[in-house]
Amino acid sequence: MSASILVVDDEPVMRDALQQVLSVDGYDVAVAVSGDEALRSIQRGFDLVVSDIYMPGLSGLQVVEQFRKANPQIGIILITAHATVDGAVEAIRRGANDFLLKPFDLDDLRRSVERVLRLRQAAADGENGHSRPAPPRELVGESAGIVTVREQIARCATTPSNVLITGESGVGKELVAAAIHAGSGRRARPFIPVNCGAIPDTLIESQLFGHVRGAFTNALTANPGLFVAADHGTLFLDEIGELPPAVQVKLLRVIEDRHVWPVGGTKPLSVDVRIIASTNRDLPVEVEAGRFREDLFYRLDVVHITVPPLRERRGDIPQLVHHLMRRLNAKLRTAFVAVDPDALRMLVEQPWKGNVRELENILERAMVLGGGHTLSLQHFAAEAPSAATAYDRGLREALRQFERRYVRDALAEAGFDKRQAARLLRISLASLYRKLAVLLLLCGLEA
Repeated sequence: MSASILVVDDEPVMRDALQQVLSVDGYDVAVAVSGDEALRSIQRGFDLVVSDIYMPGLSGLQVVEQFRKANPQIGIILITAHATVDGAVEAIRRGANDFLLKPFDLDDLRRSVERVLRLRQAAADGENGHSRPAPPRELVGESAGIVTVREQIARCATTPSNVLITGESGVGKELVAAAIHAGSGRRARPFIPVNCGAIPDTLIESQLFGHVRGAFTNALTANPGLFVAADHGTLFLDEIGELPPAVQVKLLRVIEDRHVWPVGGTKPLSVDVRIIASTNRDLPVEVEAGRFREDLFYRLDVVHITVPPLRERRGDIPQLVHHLMRRLNAKLRTAFVAVDPDALRMLVEQPWKGNVRELENILERAMVLGGGHTLSLQHFAAEAPSAATAYDRGLREALRQFERRYVRDALAEAGFDKRQAARLLRISLASLYRKLAVLLLLCGLEA
């Protein structure tokens, strides 16, 4: 049975867009036009609430409190066009699991929904004393680099050692971590991924190590934390280089004595968790610069796996394309069966600064907007426009296509960090969000 989601937003366009996107992804979606209407359906037992913050009548923060009281395990994502750090902190302290800024990318929304539902399931499984691991996605390719990675996964999976996975954004570091967990004796217990760079510094300690009721303002319920949720399983700390120094100290202590101290707590909790960390940073350089603790680095870097970028294994691209196409067919309900030689050659020759993640996004866009059963060059017009197709579209459309590619390439170069991408583009962050909003309206709502 699919997860049930309640969308709460007073803006009809946003509300309808969220309902359409989440329904296409297979969720059972209901909507409410206000916080008051949302509370009238509180007994329906939703798995997740996606709510705007600023609405007439009850605010999203009040909705969070009421739903959290009625169901402590419910997942909650808040969205707003008026975000501040204090607002994000307040939202999560009141019980939200995630916080999105309008306009947001559809993939960010989908990842947030999947992550919150996964954490909700992990917490429920932890309470029930069991977990049902999802089948691991396949690490595709026969290049020397990928063969080496698979061999390293097989050798370290059955050991208790911590693992550090390095590589550029989008190469599949989480996929490698999931494969290690799936091959380990912990496979029947939770695998919980955490993006350390996506959680505000003021909240990361509480999210990882938990807090007791009343530990801070509006801590209405106790939160056991992700280490406890991952007990006897695996905790994947993605972008470990983003951890603030104070949390690095506490993480080192947990690794050394296998106990966590919840924020506000007076006694430690014993945990048995294997840690797999990843980063796209050069951690030895970060250590030298004093931004990352040397002792923590050596605790994490027991087994080191480097995932090669896609441009260094171009021979894997044809196999990857067909593998991703099969998976996307199931997701999109399409029936593509082949890629013609010219299109495949173009894909092999692309720079792929965003690696496999960028390749998958481009394939999905082509399959959503295209038709038939074979992907050809015309499906990838935005990636490789010919002179003829550019003239057919006219100057305005050609410039729009160029801007889309330029913005996309900047995002890929910045590892999909929007602030860094805005700096590369030499525009303000607000201008970048406006451009992304236009792309959302032009391309995203049909996805």
